[in-house]
Amino acid sequence: MNKTTLKLILPLLPLLSSAAHSHAGGKDNGARKVIHTAGIDFRPAYLFPTNSFLKGTYGTETPGKASLSGHLKYGFKFAPDTYLGKRYPHAVQGIGIGYNTFFNPSELGNPLAVYVFQTSRIASLTQRLSLDYEWNFGASFGWKKHDENNNPLNTAVGSKINAYMSLQLLLDWEVCEGTHLRAGIGASHYSNGNTNYPNSGINTMNGSIGITRHFGGGTEERRIHSAAQTFKPYISYDLIAYGATRKKGIFPENSSPIVVPGSFAIAGLNFNPMYNFSKYFRAGLSLDAQYDESANIADHIANEYLPSDPNEIRFYRPPFIEQFSVGVSARAEIVMPIFSINFGIGRNFIGKGDDLRAFYQTLALKTDITKSLFLHVGYQLYKFKDPNNLMLGIGIRFNAQGK
Repeated sequence: MNKTTLKLILPLLPLLSSAAHSHAGGKDNGARKVIHTAGIDFRPAYLFPTNSFLKGTYGTETPGKASLSGHLKYGFKFAPDTYLGKRYPHAVQGIGIGYNTFFNPSELGNPLAVYVFQTSRIASLTQRLSLDYEWNFGASFGWKKHDENNNPLNTAVGSKINAYMSLQLLLDWEVCEGTHLRAGIGASHYSNGNTNYPNSGINTMNGSIGITRHFGGGTEERRIHSAAQTFKPYISYDLIAYGATRKKGIFPENSSPIVVPGSFAIAGLNFNPMYNFSKYFRAGLSLDAQYDESANIADHIANEYLPSDPNEIRFYRPPFIEQFSVGVSARAEIVMPIFSINFGIGRNFIGKGDDLRAFYQTLALKTDITKSLFLHVGYQLYKFKDPNNLMLGIGIRFNAQGK
């Protein structure tokens, strides 16, 4: 992950404090606007052996199959007498810090993750027991990256700073008023979004146990939360412009893979009409246009013979149609206060070459700045498995309502 990525991810943290004020709405008449929360949890995890380094194929000091992280979190929920408190009574959002160890500090480091999170209820099981989810999204710092001289065996991590994503399914037990014991399972992913090589990433499957304390609320909160909220379906329209940079690897025939020197530009535009089925969910189709400066360069090598030094490799610029694509994707979006999570799967119908003739998948986090303006931090895959590029930008929502 490069500095451009951090400039867009890290501003999500201070946005939370201003969002808590602006989204609560209404004049400040002394009424409580938010309920504060604090939590701690621990997550022992299984480390997936996704490449030769993580499998321990080479060398004596290689990571095992386990990792452990500890997390401290501050969050807030909108008070039950506010518009969003009535609309999303169980949603908590905030910031967290997680310390990770993979039991191999010399080759992987002990990275520190800084992230935004959101958690809410999926279903009530009893009066005090519920099934919840929680997602984390941010950046992790302090990795020991691959280095041909000082850290040659680590072929999984190519950056000192990597994106961090996690999803947890949790049982939440209110052991006493305002105090919740939470335990469950989840998965985490660390990656740099192809801004550096290698980018095999780190993937874990974890258990989780922790405790959360809410400061405020109680019986009055439960009573107000039980009030029914009406919703009238409508159509909104998201227009998103994004950009990023990426590294590129090529795989010439009868030769080892080559990491092309330098970085390549990415620019894109999405137009996404969405039918809002409920206050929690909307879906629709998206028209997706993207220019990728690195697309199909492997088909346009200018050297007569492939040089042994990657710095000497040269390319003819591919035709525009081999680097510009237009596709249509189906989109589904989970809607919560401040944040929305957007999933997409599509296929290009304009664009030539192997790098563009493919299905693509997207995952994006939208962070509301105002009712109609939001930050967009996303990631694109090709063919359900190949990391492609980050999608860092800003969006405008037309016909925004309610949220």
